Amino acid sequence: MSLPRPASSGPAPARPDGAARATAVLLVLGALTYSAWILEAVVRTGLDPVRSYVSELMATDQPHGDFFRASDLTSGLLILAAALTALWSGRRARPGRLVRAGWVALALFGAATVADSRLPLSCTPTADPACAAREDAGLVPFTHAAHAVSSSLAMAAAIAGMLLLTYAARRHGVWRPLARFGPALVAVELAATVWTLAAVAAFEAGHDTWALGAGQRLQVLLVAVWLVVLAVSVARERGERP
Repeated sequence: MSLPRPASSGPAPARPDGAARATAVLLVLGALTYSAWILEAVVRTGLDPVRSYVSELMATDQPHGDFFRASDLTSGLLILAAALTALWSGRRARPGRLVRAGWVALALFGAATVADSRLPLSCTPTADPACAAREDAGLVPFTHAAHAVSSSLAMAAAIAGMLLLTYAARRHGVWRPLARFGPALVAVELAATVWTLAAVAAFEAGHDTWALGAGQRLQVLLVAVWLVVLAVSVARERGERP
């Protein structure tokens, strides 16, 4: 004789669904490959990390350019896949359009990063005066100008995604790790972006680089850290089932 089942005292927490786990894993892998430039600490590149653009590691005349271009391509595809998985899974239904817009921004960030990897520089203007002179004279391949556009688009989309999803987490009470740590990461990211833009303007005006490389490396490192925090938040999210 079977005993009657006790009545439920309330909704029971549900484990994250497969799409949430997939999104989290893709985000972590995307953040790791997006940070491949850190290997310049142990690999001889000939570039000064305080002065040079991160994208100069991918230049076609660099000894490890193929590796860094491949890592950028991989990170863009992973982040794009993560954003599309989150959108497809229907998790955007809670809390709504704000989160959907954030995932769309991250999808654009991933796509622009893919384009970035396919439009490498041909030389390193911060390290090679002849390369800088050819850039000023317009004697470099079109990929230099195209790379500037794709890089700017990628970072603008990343910052938009950071702002939208962090704001949504705090406003709607979801993704607690992101709600807690996201605002500080976004604030420092915006400061690093101002630093990078000012340094780029100074370099293009013929002045010193103003530690351009350090500012840009901080900028992209913060994006990677934020992606990991988002991944943890998505993985820890709990739904409710009757």
